[in-house]
Amino acid sequence: MPLVEFRNVVYEIAGRTILSGVSLSVEAGETLVLLGRSGSGKSTALKLTNGMLFPTSGQVLVGGRSTRDWDPIKLKRGIGYVIQDVGLFPHFTVARNVGLVPRLEGWNDPDVERRVDQLLEIVGMPAADYRARYPRQLSGGQRQRIGVARALAADPALLLFDEPFGALDPVTRLELQQQFQIWQKDFKKTSIFVTHDIREALRLGTHIALLVNGRVEVSTQAAGFSSSASPEARAFLACL
Repeated sequence: MPLVEFRNVVYEIAGRTILSGVSLSVEAGETLVLLGRSGSGKSTALKLTNGMLFPTSGQVLVGGRSTRDWDPIKLKRGIGYVIQDVGLFPHFTVARNVGLVPRLEGWNDPDVERRVDQLLEIVGMPAADYRARYPRQLSGGQRQRIGVARALAADPALLLFDEPFGALDPVTRLELQQQFQIWQKDFKKTSIFVTHDIREALRLGTHIALLVNGRVEVSTQAAGFSSSASPEARAFLACL
């Protein structure tokens, strides 16, 4: 059973169709990259995955269950979410930001503190140096690392990434892409990653779905994307 499945999903708002007939599946341990131009429906697909939005028709299933049938709080807390502007609470320390979801889930304080320290080490920000800092005291790349640590904190089966490295300088972006590959190897998480960068898609994805005007134009293993005859795929590949 796929961990995530879109079954003929349509999403409309204010008379406008954002997604049309989207069918995709994401197997456990896979990294699905949703690739496309701005406005193609990529971020909407992520929000449908964790129940921030619901399909106009069709179904989105997580763990074999429709998102409409999940307890909405349990669904959201069971999915790690990393966005471009990170979304850290500015008045929380790094440690409190990372430990937020485990505390909401009822973990005891010693377990939360151990988990926070472990994850800070993993994302390359030693707890002794960073746990007491505030987001304003961090660089953009450091805040993204904290965002990843927070997404991993409660050990979710699924991670969602909405153009998390898009606002970073090229060197920091490459460093975090390389770190992402290491984290995926270590944690073996199932991930859905949104980007409009073909290099990022080919570097990070095991499976690429190319969206065009809310439809899936191409869905293929990453290794086969460069062979696609789709005009839109060729336009992206021309950027290499």
